[in-house]
Amino acid sequence: MRSGETVTAGERAVATVVGAAVGDALGAPFEFGPAGAFSGRFPEPGAGEMCGGGGWDPGEATDDTQMAVLVGESLLARGGLDLPDVFDRFRRWAAADPKDIGLQTEDVLTNGMPWDTAAAAHFRVNQRAAGNGALMRAATSAVYFARAGQAATMDAARRIAALTHGDRAAWEGTAVYHELVRQALAGGDPLAAVPEALALVHPDHRPRYATVLDPGWHPDEATEFNGAVWPCLGSAVWAVHTTSGFVAVVRAAIDLGGDTDTVAAVTGGLAGAVHGPAAIPARWTEPLHVPLPGFGGRVLRLDDLIGLARRLGDGTD
Repeated sequence: MRSGETVTAGERAVATVVGAAVGDALGAPFEFGPAGAFSGRFPEPGAGEMCGGGGWDPGEATDDTQMAVLVGESLLARGGLDLPDVFDRFRRWAAADPKDIGLQTEDVLTNGMPWDTAAAAHFRVNQRAAGNGALMRAATSAVYFARAGQAATMDAARRIAALTHGDRAAWEGTAVYHELVRQALAGGDPLAAVPEALALVHPDHRPRYATVLDPGWHPDEATEFNGAVWPCLGSAVWAVHTTSGFVAVVRAAIDLGGDTDTVAAVTGGLAGAVHGPAAIPARWTEPLHVPLPGFGGRVLRLDDLIGLARRLGDGTD
């Protein structure tokens, strides 16, 4: 984005959805790898970064983006939030043997229980459901609900997260992300919105999020793997806060190592909302594709994602 250039909310909506997908596809080949692996292979930004590997083709998006698309398409098809419909789409996708699916999410979607009890039942048994699997898919819903205002977007985030994650920690992190994206879509500074968003986090979870969203926090200080929701969100905010430009932000996120596809997807969505579509290089978007297992062999490309984002941004199908 050039200095002084105006970016519309619609353009930022496109960049949110595309940016999340780009981060996902870039980070996937480096998942569970060490810190610095991406810049070690690609010391300078340029061709070849959308490299594929680890079972992923170059530009192929993972379950993060696949589930985000399912959420977005449900919102448009149903004219708003229809939780049973979202859950049914998730379950259809999970039954089609996607390349990657989180263990917790898979259990919830395949345990045969209804949409409104499956995640809660999983949490009662396992007492562990604070993964980033709800946060990873939030770009499309964040765009759709932004125009409804702060309370509505945070409430929707919690409800969608609760479909697969019984731990309220996952709900609260997704709610904060929705609100930060809302601020960025309006041209505001999402980092400046952190204190107000934190005040709306459930008191039981506010201290943990206050720690990772503090401007002085660094991902090296995380006490949990970044597959957990709070360090994942904190890492995304850290990358946007400490790095200039979309390319540098996403590279920094992947270089953290660990759950690189999801950290980069969450980061890419927020960075896209901040920097706009012109900041996302064509070398990253041209090979981008999103398979949708269980949906007739559909594969979304860049133009499809742009169209989806535009419809989500104005609420029309």
